[in-house]
Amino acid sequence: MTVTGPTASAARTPLDPRVPAIDPERAARYRAAGMWTDELVGARIAERFRTDPDRCAVVDGERRTTYGQLGHAVRAAAGRLRGLGIGPGDRVGVQLSNSTEYVVLVLALLEIGAPPVLILPAFRAHELDHIVSVTRPVALAVERGTRRSDALATARDLSARHPDLRHVLVRGAGDTDGTLVDLTELCRPEPGASGPVPPPAEAPGAAPHDAAVFLLSSGTTGLPKAIARTHEGYGYMIRTATVLAGVTERTVNLVVMPAEHGFVMNCPGLLGTLSAGGTAVLTTPASARHALELIERERVTHSTLVPTLALQWIAAARERTYDLSSLEVIQVGGARPSADLAAGLREVLGATVQQCYGMSEGLLCYTRLDDPVATADGTQGAPASPLDELRVVDADGAEVAAGEMGELLTRGPYTVAGYYRNADATASSFTADGFYRTGDLVRLDARGNVLVEGRVRDVINRGGEKISAEELEQIARQHPGIADVAGVAMPHPLYGEAVCLYAVPAAGAAEAGEELDLRAVRRFLEDRGLARYKFPERLETVSALPLTGIGKIDKAALRKDIAARTTAGT
Repeated sequence: MTVTGPTASAARTPLDPRVPAIDPERAARYRAAGMWTDELVGARIAERFRTDPDRCAVVDGERRTTYGQLGHAVRAAAGRLRGLGIGPGDRVGVQLSNSTEYVVLVLALLEIGAPPVLILPAFRAHELDHIVSVTRPVALAVERGTRRSDALATARDLSARHPDLRHVLVRGAGDTDGTLVDLTELCRPEPGASGPVPPPAEAPGAAPHDAAVFLLSSGTTGLPKAIARTHEGYGYMIRTATVLAGVTERTVNLVVMPAEHGFVMNCPGLLGTLSAGGTAVLTTPASARHALELIERERVTHSTLVPTLALQWIAAARERTYDLSSLEVIQVGGARPSADLAAGLREVLGATVQQCYGMSEGLLCYTRLDDPVATADGTQGAPASPLDELRVVDADGAEVAAGEMGELLTRGPYTVAGYYRNADATASSFTADGFYRTGDLVRLDARGNVLVEGRVRDVINRGGEKISAEELEQIARQHPGIADVAGVAMPHPLYGEAVCLYAVPAAGAAEAGEELDLRAVRRFLEDRGLARYKFPERLETVSALPLTGIGKIDKAALRKDIAARTTAGT
């Protein structure tokens, strides 16, 4: 596809010099390899406004928006944002549900060069205050609120305490009383807009080395960190991921997880689908049945899930019959899926499983769509780019032998050089030569595929014996009485730490005579050949495991829970 949309010269001074820059030697190598270009993120979508105006771009409930209609809405929204004084380099916080307004707002911000700060819906006042303090947005876009949280009240409070935050954009604002901007109105096309989409009113406000978007770390080890993704690296990542996932103009992508998460936004996600001329079907993860109904109705080809959602989809598909014959690829990431889960996606949903492993800071690994089942089920794939560099090191920073487990360090053409306005976190998370310390324990197989074994901080130290919670969980999940499981460290008077296993009983397990007590689980692990020192010393059965905002099991909450239980003697 020839792109005639926004491009920009890399020559001028960055809009925001606080965005960490990759060292010039590596940057030159990425440009020489054709990975970094002057093309801006959003340019390929803008080109679709012109070339495919009648093709469906977005499905949002009963609302269907063509590329032409989307283009008119984006042009109008960009003009209104400029009218609010929002311009190149300004940050705008975005915490919205998956909706047409979300798509229009993000594309309009990309057009004017004002990077959106993508805020996970699960973040509340505490995290939001920190995010606003670090990124200093001039505007914040939120939903009006739900029964569980009042996002509007939080946004008003933040605006009162942070002078840079001048505008609150509200979806479903109703009576704005003069202090709010109605986001629904802001994202409407101009009255009577039709025909060819006009070009942008102004030249691109950003350059390739400027921030396209800000992603946020999930905050599982503390407050979220801001990650500025530049057009050159972020755009290359989206283009590469689009090819690896087999996304084309005939793709129909069910966007079910929050689009503020990078996995859903750019791997290839929403942006990759629209760049390819495909259709994005927007929904929420609330109902697996509804998701399967949408697959049937919209002839969905692709979707992106965490293992917890994938399990729910498999269970729902076993309860009744859906026509899922259109499904081609289910991407699974966020946590390592079991082999049984991957098999279930293939056998029950009929999709090719693509494991995805990566992080908001950069590195992406994918199993290839033509990988053998053993690779697709048993690894998290190989790096997306030939210039991705991986090191596996021990606790002292020395590289381990081939096939040995260690912490993964990485750098490459779409991995950032540091965190935004957080020198301490940058110093602790990045090496002097630009490698990002992922905190993940991995092995590399002979073909360069990554096998994620757990987290450096998810290792339970039982009297000096190191236990990978991930290894234990993978085996425990094979127990027929267990639907899902998580292993965490609990305080122990002799060993310092011991293993506590939280387990969700499988449906019908009790009726089938499957025992789920500590003795039965330990016997099962012994039968599987697991070393006895890795056995859990306590079992807690729960109806569901707590999740973070991006669908990962919230190990921090479980550690806090078991620490409180042991302290209380319960």
